[in-house]
Amino acid sequence: MPEQKHAQLPPAGTLMADSSRNDRIGEFRGVSGPYWSLRPVGGGPEWEAVPEHIRPATRDERLHARTAYENARSRGEVT
Repeated sequence: MPEQKHAQLPPAGTLMADSSRNDRIGEFRGVSGPYWSLRPVGGGPEWEAVPEHIRPATRDERLHARTAYENARSRGEVT
């Protein structure tokens, strides 16, 4: 398999949207073979996605993801 080149990887922790999962927002964690690893905001199991399906989250998406996490934390649903 030929080596896949990435224009520029985002820094770890950057919030990204995965179009193959309904624009699910996750923190960029790194590269695993041909895939990018993402983790839900606030923790949880990582998932892998094809880089072509990943884009930087918009300002509104970042705000929504962080607010949803903080609300769940305040309700005791996550730590």
